[in-house]
Amino acid sequence: MTTRTLLRSGHVISMDPAVGELPQGDVLVEDGRIAAVEPEISADAEVLDMSGHIVIPGFVDTHRHTWEAPIRGVAPDATLDDYFVDILDTFAPLYTPEDVYAANLAGALECLDAGITTLVDWSHINNTPDHPDAAIQGLKESGIRAQYAYGSANTSLADYWFESKIAIPAEDVRRIRTTHFASDDGLLTMGLATRGPGFCVGDVVAAEWALARELGIPITVHVAMGRLAGRFGMVKQLHGMGLLGPDTTYVHCCYLSEEEWRMVADSGGTVSVAPQVELQMGHGWPPVMQAIEHGLRPSLSIDVVTTVPGDMFTQIRAAFGAERARVNADCWQANLPVPSNMLTARQMLEIATVNGAHVAGLEDRTGSLTPGKRADIVAIDATALNVAPVHDAAAAVTLCADVSNVDTVLVDGVIRKRDGRLAADTGRALRLVSEARDRLLAAKEIKQSKGEKAPA
Repeated sequence: MTTRTLLRSGHVISMDPAVGELPQGDVLVEDGRIAAVEPEISADAEVLDMSGHIVIPGFVDTHRHTWEAPIRGVAPDATLDDYFVDILDTFAPLYTPEDVYAANLAGALECLDAGITTLVDWSHINNTPDHPDAAIQGLKESGIRAQYAYGSANTSLADYWFESKIAIPAEDVRRIRTTHFASDDGLLTMGLATRGPGFCVGDVVAAEWALARELGIPITVHVAMGRLAGRFGMVKQLHGMGLLGPDTTYVHCCYLSEEEWRMVADSGGTVSVAPQVELQMGHGWPPVMQAIEHGLRPSLSIDVVTTVPGDMFTQIRAAFGAERARVNADCWQANLPVPSNMLTARQMLEIATVNGAHVAGLEDRTGSLTPGKRADIVAIDATALNVAPVHDAAAAVTLCADVSNVDTVLVDGVIRKRDGRLAADTGRALRLVSEARDRLLAAKEIKQSKGEKAPA
């Protein structure tokens, strides 16, 4: 039996040039697929009245350590160096599978609440073989579309970071692939989150890249985040090893050399930028325009809620403001006029939606309101005081709206948020993530009272 939902009379920003923008338009969803986007559609369907709403594709977060939800805000003033010690060497080794399950369930629901319908879960918390199963279960129960990126354990900095000789356990990665991701057509897909050159020795890097390609899953890696990682020349090293390819997403990229930018572009690689973290923690200027200037389609990501907010509106504004501030300052210093081709508010919406789907390898199924794609749709309440009156709908979304204005969210055609309320047991998720927080804080206190370091 066909199920139909009709989103009626919204201001539709499709992010598909062939469909365009409809100041008043309808979106018909059939069995989880976008069937039509037209000024007016007649159909026997459940009707969602979108008058007074801006209808957009769901946001795509291409890099989030979702497991950190229980320790939200624990490192508000942290630098990147602080983060390695305070989070990866202190909290991460204490995580149980139950903590990871609670984190991914609550963290994914947080995404849906904020209009993020697709998530790349950069999960470097696999302390035991039960951890990845728990993480995947949390994602599955939330109803989000996600790429689960299997990462390393976090038992200690000495073991797993900075010239590490320990590879991600290949047999467990194969088990997860077979058990949970036998098909690449589901709501959840799989990737590999690797540390890369400088953080691993060459043999480990080669082995992890080979594993991902053996299993046919994409690779995601942090590069050039801060001057130290920039000096590693990670992309150049990967190029020298013959490992660059279109299956790899490079996260941050703040200190890539000109040569490395060309290598990424020439290899067909993709880029994820986490603007608020990069500005706040000292990674470097968010390189959104640099990526564009090299012919790339950058995406946005949240990274860590230990230190920054978990919504896409924050990332859009951080990237937009930072890039324009950088250009303005350079022009002032050089006594030159400001160029006319700076980032625009509409570009930021493209970067947060269809570019994100491209980077996550899911552009064939999400990222734009294109007939035939899966129905990942968000409606923003444009009648709210912080949004109305609307002059430019794209600017209203990128520069005015916030999480409180996310009224309706569909993922794969299923209504996950309606009338501003999640269709989920948020009370249970909050209880579980709060219990995880309490247990982690208690375990940290016990460890510190004994003067222990993270277990090896």
